[in-house]
Amino acid sequence: MSSRYAEKEDAVRERFTRLAPTLDERGRRLFGANEAIQFGYGGVFAVRRATGLAKNTLKRGIAELQDLERLAPPAGRQRRAGAGPKPLTERDPGLRPALIELVASSTHGDPMRPLLHTSKSAEKLARELTAAGHPVSGDTVLRLLPELGFTMQKTQKTLAGAQHEDRDAQFQRINALTKLFQATGQPVVSVDTKKKELVGEYANGGREWHPSGEAPRVMDHDFPNGVPKAVPYGVYDIARNTGWVSVGVSGDTAEFATATIGRWWDHMGSPIYPGATDLLVVADCGGSNGYRVRLWRLQLQRLADRLGMAITVAHLPPATSKWNKIEHRMFSFISLNWRGRPLLSYETIVQLIGSTTTSKGLEIRCEIDQAAYVKGKKVSDADLDAILIERDEFHGEWNYTIFPHAFREDP
Repeated sequence: MSSRYAEKEDAVRERFTRLAPTLDERGRRLFGANEAIQFGYGGVFAVRRATGLAKNTLKRGIAELQDLERLAPPAGRQRRAGAGPKPLTERDPGLRPALIELVASSTHGDPMRPLLHTSKSAEKLARELTAAGHPVSGDTVLRLLPELGFTMQKTQKTLAGAQHEDRDAQFQRINALTKLFQATGQPVVSVDTKKKELVGEYANGGREWHPSGEAPRVMDHDFPNGVPKAVPYGVYDIARNTGWVSVGVSGDTAEFATATIGRWWDHMGSPIYPGATDLLVVADCGGSNGYRVRLWRLQLQRLADRLGMAITVAHLPPATSKWNKIEHRMFSFISLNWRGRPLLSYETIVQLIGSTTTSKGLEIRCEIDQAAYVKGKKVSDADLDAILIERDEFHGEWNYTIFPHAFREDP
């Protein structure tokens, strides 16, 4: 036996003699196993000689140490993975969806931002969740809300102008209508016009990767007069996460808006909802689809007559256009997809819009609408009176249904 080997064995013997009186049977077994591992080659034999522990005892101890290492808790944990009670969200899988549903109806944050805030306290949310069959404490709600992207904030004015007193009530109304239509298999769409875009070698917001020094060259000034403009009007199917965009070449008018809704139905809606009898359209309060626009209602009447469907419209309250789902579920991704690229032609715009996708499966179809839509068309009182419209008891100017004339009973 080499002198170095003998010294290592003597050191093991000395440590064992010092600690043995304080160790139980398992402690001695694990001590010997650890020494054998640290000893290296011939460790089991050397530890047997130094401690008198049996070979099988040491092998058993080595196996136990290996299991302890395999099952050891990760850094920063006192328990190994899987130890302790399961999280409440695993024991109650419906808790998270219920909390999101509860908070969604009272959300006041800008949906374009990653963080939202809620006007309901954690204790109130906990009581409502418990009443709905999801027993939970306020502390747990406070822990879950940040994980879901919410934060509690003090109230602040973020909109230009005064908020309408029935603003939140209208959002509740839109939410209820959406649920009702979807529960009965009827389509629900969000509609709006994206801002007009200059067509040609003009700067487009944002930045995109290019080889060094090879960024696209564009005009150093925008000259809007006489320059072709693209007018994208979109229809977003809320349930299906799909959309249609018509790229207009003339004015953004109510006639253009309803023609786009008709195109969406002809190409995308009717194959998906073959038995639909009603359509819910969620629109802004202003613009070409504003609630004060006579031509909007007249064109909806003509569309309802053509489709043979009742068209219900729910307008977002004033100064809340950013809350329209098409804004943050479709238009925002279109802007990201063509950022930093000059929109050289209408065909380029159509290709960029049609190629927009998201990780959640957004699909968009896009076409150019070559029709010339004239601004300033007048609607006579007689035409307005002929519209078969039924207004809701709650803000009938915002919520109404237009029926096909075929629904009218013969006298």
